[in-house]
Amino acid sequence: MKNIPQLHQTVFSTISDAADSLGVPAYVVGGYVRDYYLGRLQEGEMDIDFVTVGSGIDLAKEVAKRMKGSSLAVYRQFGTAQVKAKGLELEFVGARKESYRKNSRKPIVEDGTLEDDQLRRDLTINALSWSLNKDDFGTLIDPFNGMEDLKNENIKTPIDPHQTFSDDPLRMMRAIRFASQLNFRIEEHTFGAISEMAERINIISKERIIDELNKIILSDHPTLGFTMLFKTGLLKEFFPEMHDLHGVKEKKGVRHKDNFWHTLKVLDNVIELDADLWLRWSAIMHDIAKPATQRFYDGIGWTFHGHDALGAKWTKRIFRRLGLPLDERMRYVQKLVRLHLRPIALVSDEVSDSAIRRLIFEAGDDIDDLMKLCRADITTKNEYKQERYQKNFDYVERRIKEVEEKDRIRNWKNPLSGEEIMKALNIEPSRTVGDVKDAVKEAILNGDIPNDHDAAFNFMMEHKDDFLNND
Repeated sequence: MKNIPQLHQTVFSTISDAADSLGVPAYVVGGYVRDYYLGRLQEGEMDIDFVTVGSGIDLAKEVAKRMKGSSLAVYRQFGTAQVKAKGLELEFVGARKESYRKNSRKPIVEDGTLEDDQLRRDLTINALSWSLNKDDFGTLIDPFNGMEDLKNENIKTPIDPHQTFSDDPLRMMRAIRFASQLNFRIEEHTFGAISEMAERINIISKERIIDELNKIILSDHPTLGFTMLFKTGLLKEFFPEMHDLHGVKEKKGVRHKDNFWHTLKVLDNVIELDADLWLRWSAIMHDIAKPATQRFYDGIGWTFHGHDALGAKWTKRIFRRLGLPLDERMRYVQKLVRLHLRPIALVSDEVSDSAIRRLIFEAGDDIDDLMKLCRADITTKNEYKQERYQKNFDYVERRIKEVEEKDRIRNWKNPLSGEEIMKALNIEPSRTVGDVKDAVKEAILNGDIPNDHDAAFNFMMEHKDDFLNND
């Protein structure tokens, strides 16, 4: 237990004293021990899990007494307790053993030994623990050769994987998540069990599934995770639209690229530009409607006309089904999916300022992220094409900057308020107010008038009779 942050050493010492005073064994378990040996421990806020052979609640109470400024939360229905102190969340539980009825994933829980508790862990690398008692402080307990699996970069279950995954099918997702986060391989027998039992993931709530999926997406190697989700069949169970991107059709000797592997490449490219979860989701979703819009035309080949608009439409339905938020984060993904083809269409010296203004207006503050997605969407291995496409986007970005500096369209707001329109035209609240605002917006985006209040007001008054006659 060398090179452990001083704060953590102090906490472990406090828990050691508390456990010895109660006469119970205590252990730090799971992720903390694993990450220590991987060199991934970080100072600052974090969760640390502890197991005692006895009452986890009683140990937590004793620890809270000894830690100044700490807070204690007890969850008697689960037999657990949490102590918060100095940015750490310390989770305490009594060692348990579990048994399962044939047709239920809810276990019968009984008090158990440390060995019983380790047997119910999901992976060998998560079953490592250190003793915290004075007589054997810092002793590593590793009943399933988890250290060997860490050394060999191996993901493996402590017991038969069929039993582990049957007890809690979410463990299949967790195995892939840890492989994705650590860039490990899943041991062959464990991988085979996931493939055989993939359908059982359907008994897990969407909230638990999406929590694991987002952790995969935010990992350093999400494409590794998605590849495993695809190959095991898990992806098809909860995200069939992404699974269906896979495959290449051929007609009259003409093939198209495999949109599943293309999407993963775009995801890889986005990660090099930005770490944001929702930009990564935009990469995942950008071609999601291609299978539904795929058509073949003689002399043209394969087309996917309208996949951008349909993909944006599908986004809300898919987010709702997966349990993702339906707020501004969903609308952000929708926007980027809908607009991801627009910038490349502006690669021409003859493109008008009006077209650039409309793109800036529709993208708003997300214009920079849209351009990141567009650049990530370049997956050709042809160096000449890659360079040409990147230069095209350089040109578009220069044009966007020029037009924005001149016209200030980004996050545009109408220069005229409803109250001002009603007063100037001497009208009550009506459709005419909206018509005036729309007309002003179109005039500014078309470049007919400058983007300022006086020009908008004069435009309204010049067309006053037209607006009133249309009321």
